[in-house]
Amino acid sequence: MAFQDKTLKCKDCGVDFVFTAGEQEFYAEKGFENEPARCRECRDAKKRSREGGERQTSQREMHEVVCAGCGITTQVPFKPRNDRPVYCRECFTAQRS
Repeated sequence: MAFQDKTLKCKDCGVDFVFTAGEQEFYAEKGFENEPARCRECRDAKKRSREGGERQTSQREMHEVVCAGCGITTQVPFKPRNDRPVYCRECFTAQRS
């Protein structure tokens, strides 16, 4: 099947962009059924925001716990459950080795 370049309109910024014959062939090989809806710049920006590439304003919620190994108070990035021990970084590393 011979592909020809197509001009499409980006759904985010409204700019016309070319969906090249090579890109169409790639899409066909991969089994993609839909044409791209965004231009290269908007696709890249969306990918960066999805991957956390742009600065995120919120930080992880930290929970204060007492280490089951040495008894010091430390913080962990998850909500601990009462049925499992929680360790500080040093004790956790020692447990793993």
